Amino acid sequence: MTERKRLDGRVALITGGGRGIGQAIARAYAAAGARLALAARTDAELQETAGSIVAQYGSDVVTIIADVTHRAQVEAAVARTIARYGRIDVLVNNAGNSGEIGPLWRLDPERWANVISVHVLGAFYGCRAAIPAMLEQGGGRIVNMAGVGGPNDTSYDAAKTAIVNMTENLAVELAGTGITVNAISPGSIHTRMWEEVRDMALAAGDLELYEKGVAVTSGGGASIARAAQLAVLLGSDDCGALSGRLIRANLDAFEEIPQHIDAIMSSNAYQLRRVEP
Repeated sequence: MTERKRLDGRVALITGGGRGIGQAIARAYAAAGARLALAARTDAELQETAGSIVAQYGSDVVTIIADVTHRAQVEAAVARTIARYGRIDVLVNNAGNSGEIGPLWRLDPERWANVISVHVLGAFYGCRAAIPAMLEQGGGRIVNMAGVGGPNDTSYDAAKTAIVNMTENLAVELAGTGITVNAISPGSIHTRMWEEVRDMALAAGDLELYEKGVAVTSGGGASIARAAQLAVLLGSDDCGALSGRLIRANLDAFEEIPQHIDAIMSSNAYQLRRVEP
């Protein structure tokens, strides 16, 4: 199966689809034949992304202004996707933001909580809204965006760890329904978020994180194209019954996964922890 046909005719809703990794995934999905609903808070970024995709691929694209921290807006985005296309085959929960950098006890509580809201509640609202439609149509694919934080980046780290645990548990809950749910760790990719982290790390005196940020934003980051390619794979039938897994775009040979799905699913491979059914 060629990549062009991998998502031929599929309907995909991508949050955070106006820039960065979400934009790269949107372009890769369009190249693979998907019809797109792109959701984000900034209309100008959505229009620029959608316009370039239509111009290059001739794709069917609808843009939706939505803040994923508001349940009603996420539900409206899913409803509008279904109203436009009659179904929703793939949900990519990509919307994210950077957390405040510094020791936990010095961080602003509201800013810390906002990172949890964007990443965790945003994915929860998206899944909660899309799954009933996927169940009714007999299947679908959910792709969550994970990642790695660390010391002085606790809000982001807590949010992304929660995403992986939610992915693993939701996969168990959806077993046998035809809906799969997997997570991507894209690696440290040069995006606006990493520029923000770099600058905040310097201000906070975290020189190790600052130096990593400089490296990432100076050409030493992970490949955004590989993250997008992995998102295409996980949104396609090529990944079969693969579900409840965390795949690292920058480190895992994910191109080989379709040949080993049965073995992966009968083991704890690509899991953060063991989940008992």
